[in-house]
Amino acid sequence: MTLPRSTYIDAAGFEMHVTEWGEPGRPALVMWHGLARTGRDFDEAARALSNDFFVLCPDTLGRGLSAWARRGAADYTFATYGAMTSAMLDHYRLDQFGWLGTSMGGLLGITLAAGPLRERITHLVINDVGPDIPYDSARRIADYVGNPPVFDTIGDYEAWLRRTYAPFGDNAESFWRRMVDTSMRRTDQGQVTVHYDPAIVSTMGENKADLDVWDAYDSLTTRTLLIRGALSDVLPQTVASAMRMRGPCPNLVTVPNCGHAPTLTDQTHIELLRAFFMD
Repeated sequence: MTLPRSTYIDAAGFEMHVTEWGEPGRPALVMWHGLARTGRDFDEAARALSNDFFVLCPDTLGRGLSAWARRGAADYTFATYGAMTSAMLDHYRLDQFGWLGTSMGGLLGITLAAGPLRERITHLVINDVGPDIPYDSARRIADYVGNPPVFDTIGDYEAWLRRTYAPFGDNAESFWRRMVDTSMRRTDQGQVTVHYDPAIVSTMGENKADLDVWDAYDSLTTRTLLIRGALSDVLPQTVASAMRMRGPCPNLVTVPNCGHAPTLTDQTHIELLRAFFMD
């Protein structure tokens, strides 16, 4: 069975943690997580796809095992993430690759595929996000991301995590256990809290211009697939339908009984990704 490799690289002056799957030399895939998540969310898909691909799952600056920003909100921008991505690609000497982005990772993928990495991103999967995020949904995310709770026990933290991410839908117990283990940290007082720097919420506030990507989306030429949770409040059906008719005019796959965002751990979804990236 393929096992992950944990690697730390210098990316644009920051230490970036990357989980590697598969062997270098195979076609490359980058899987980029959502606003307050980590690259370990992709373990099931990355493990399965590593039979055919060299898969890289970074932790964004301020999340997981990557460094935190030195200038707070001034560093938590798509410009910084893009510079770190380019540095990561140079580190692995990757000229072309596929991109799977969930939520924020999808918006970052759109930005890069329409801009500095236009000639390098060959396939783009946008998982449950669009260029127009409803205000109420953005506020909901900002409220829980910007006000991380603190718990006395990991059991209490796990209960909160399962409630908060219930829209992820049905997932194996192993998924939730890993999610707990890979997205918590101890405070100086020994309590338990989330893994990330609360300042990352600036993406929903002072840096929210990063979320306005309609112009970038409309200019995309790369092969694109759009995935939506049927119950998603972040990617409403109206926005998904508009995306189908604009820009790269992607096929739309809707995941039933799921909100924001599909975890893509199901074998059917993994085979969908395999077929798309191999085409």
